[in-house]
Amino acid sequence: MSNSENWKVNTGGGNFNRHIQGSYIERNYYAAGKPQSLVQAAGEIQALLKQLETIYPSDTPARDMVMATEVVKHLESNPTMKEKVIKAAIEGGLAAFEKAIDNPAGAFITGAIKGWQDSE
Repeated sequence: MSNSENWKVNTGGGNFNRHIQGSYIERNYYAAGKPQSLVQAAGEIQALLKQLETIYPSDTPARDMVMATEVVKHLESNPTMKEKVIKAAIEGGLAAFEKAIDNPAGAFITGAIKGWQDSE
């Protein structure tokens, strides 16, 4: 690649080194070691949870269960998003998906995802 070529690299906040010496493997690299599908799907779930926090303002385990139930209902009514979430959890792992959601309701949501995975 010549120095005069224009190109763009989205590292998602990671480091990029244009000058590589020796051998390298061309592949997709993800921010913080997480597959991009996991990051995107968890972001969509986080957005839903933020909306629900305005409806269910008290911070209790019961509220977390209700919010998770609402997210699960949303996913079940949107097969495309449900499949995206299941694939992201398979690709990145349920524990990583729960951590990426970063919400107390995440444990309940990943429980539903595990149930969907087991039933397929």
